[in-house]
Amino acid sequence: MTVRRANNEPRWMRVLLLVVALGFLALFLGFPLVTVFYEALKKGVDAYLAGLADPEARSAIWLTLGVAAAAIPLNIAFGVAAAWAIAKFDFRGKSLLITLIDLPFAVSPVVAGLLFVLIFGSQGWMGPWLAEHDIKIIFAIPGIVLATLFVTFPFVARELIPLMQAQGKDEEEAAVSLGASGWQMFWRVTVPNIKWGLLYGVILANARAMGEFGAVSVVSGHIRGETNTLPLHVEILYNEYQSVAAFAAASILALLALVTLVAKTVVEWRMRKETEMLTADLPPEKTE
Repeated sequence: MTVRRANNEPRWMRVLLLVVALGFLALFLGFPLVTVFYEALKKGVDAYLAGLADPEARSAIWLTLGVAAAAIPLNIAFGVAAAWAIAKFDFRGKSLLITLIDLPFAVSPVVAGLLFVLIFGSQGWMGPWLAEHDIKIIFAIPGIVLATLFVTFPFVARELIPLMQAQGKDEEEAAVSLGASGWQMFWRVTVPNIKWGLLYGVILANARAMGEFGAVSVVSGHIRGETNTLPLHVEILYNEYQSVAAFAAASILALLALVTLVAKTVVEWRMRKETEMLTADLPPEKTE
């Protein structure tokens, strides 16, 4: 009934809603995106490439990619383990675990960065012990990885939990009853069933990891050529009125965002096609 009412809405209303949605996207997404590339290239390709060839810019690019590469495998391990525990088992504290997974969505990244400083900073709870063992976390790369991990860890888990709950435990139990070991069941039954959802969560987490600013800004120390990620490098250049170099660095983030968008669209298309194939294979329901 809901679908029928929606289809019977006046044509002018559908057109109005479409115009509002497209206008909003053009104003707040398309226009800023075009502006980034225009400002980056307005003084020519040579100036654009010179901005990217700067050693500090190259360091920021490699650090951004390296931090994302370090955080994503940990995200996958945590997300799969958390989703498996929540979807397959009943235990006390299950609701609390789900709430804690959502915590980074509710806590400001700046506050998260300050918490890491409070714990691992030189005057923090573990500061004297870390200094005694010559371990540096705050104002160093380990702190950036920790901050990035904190803000990104819900994405994989949140994508897998409803998917694994909907799939149930029947196929895993059938594999075990046929003699499969735990690893065989995981790699041959669970992973194929969750592969597209897992990839979707990884894409979202990777996009957030490369664009994170608040938490990383607090724990990085803004050391040029060492702890500046791309978002921090863009801020420094812009504050120093190096607009072309700033927008050139920002264009790399924009390109990564566009690649992420394309990958996300492909994964969504594959998930929809696979769902349609599984639905087509099901026997038709009896009418009597």
